[in-house]
Amino acid sequence: MAAPAPAPAKSAIDQNDVEDWKNQFNAALADTSKLTAPSPAGARPWNSSFFGCLNPIDTCAITCCLPCVTFGKVHHRVRKDPSMQGYEAINTSCIGYCLSSFVALHWVMAALQRSGIRQKYNLEGACLTDIAAACCCGCCDIIQQDKETELREKEGASQYSNKENTMTYPSS
Repeated sequence: MAAPAPAPAKSAIDQNDVEDWKNQFNAALADTSKLTAPSPAGARPWNSSFFGCLNPIDTCAITCCLPCVTFGKVHHRVRKDPSMQGYEAINTSCIGYCLSSFVALHWVMAALQRSGIRQKYNLEGACLTDIAAACCCGCCDIIQQDKETELREKEGASQYSNKENTMTYPSS
C-alpha cells in the first residue's frame, strides 16, 4: 500500500489577497473625487484615540517592533474573518507592508486599509486624513486601526453600514 501524498506546503502569499490589494490600489487611483470628500452624513467618530497607542501595551510593543504583523492582523480581521480563524502572523498583507517599507511606501497600504475601515464601519475621516495619519505616525495609525476593528467587530459590523436597505416585499 502506497503512503499518502504529503500535503502541499502552505504559502504565506495568498493570491486572493494580492488581487484584493491590487483592486484597492486601482480603485483609489481611478476615483480621485474621494481625495477631498468629507465624511458621509451620519459618520461615527473613531472610538480609539489616534495617540492612545500605548494602551494596550502588548499591541504597542509588537507594533513598534514589527508593524507588519499588526497590519496583517487588521487586514485579516477586516477583509477575511472577524473571528480571526485561519490567521497567520506572517501573511500577504504583512509581507506587502514590510516590503513597501523598504522603499518608504508603507503609508500607501496603511492609508488604503484605513480608508476601507472607515467605509466598512461608517467612521469619520477622509482620504487626506488617512494619508496624514499613515505618514504622521504609522504605529499609532495601525494600533488605532487594530483597536477600532476589534471593537467594531465585537459589536457587529453590520450595524455600522451606511448602505441603503434593499429589502423587497412580494406583491400581494
